[in-house]
Amino acid sequence: MGKRKRIALVAHNKKKGELIECLRQHHDVLAKHILYSTDTAGSLVEKELKLPVTKFENGEQQLGAKITSRELDILICFIDPLESHPHTTDVQALIRLAQVYGIACATTAATVDFILNSEMMNESYVRKIQLTQSLKPK
Repeated sequence: MGKRKRIALVAHNKKKGELIECLRQHHDVLAKHILYSTDTAGSLVEKELKLPVTKFENGEQQLGAKITSRELDILICFIDPLESHPHTTDVQALIRLAQVYGIACATTAATVDFILNSEMMNESYVRKIQLTQSLKPK
């Protein structure tokens, strides 16, 4: 992973406001990196924070593909653990992929604060990927 990180942004409907408020505090850091998002969350980030975002209509699936092709470095994913959501299985799969592919993953504002304030945001990093035999490319 290079000095310029590729960051994915995802949020359940009731968590989108919390995501925006959290990201607002890190505007200057985020402006130095490349942002990807689901369509709705990305539109909110563009509108509220005036930052460019590559948005995906089939958000979770396309972001998952970016993870498996090693084109994402950080996943910020705000989920509502107390409410059922139509995309819950897609989001859970996305988080599992982040774990398998060694992606830094934040699911709370506190974790976002720690990741985005880390000195490592300005450094290159070699990610350790632990693929099982069934996940290794042939």
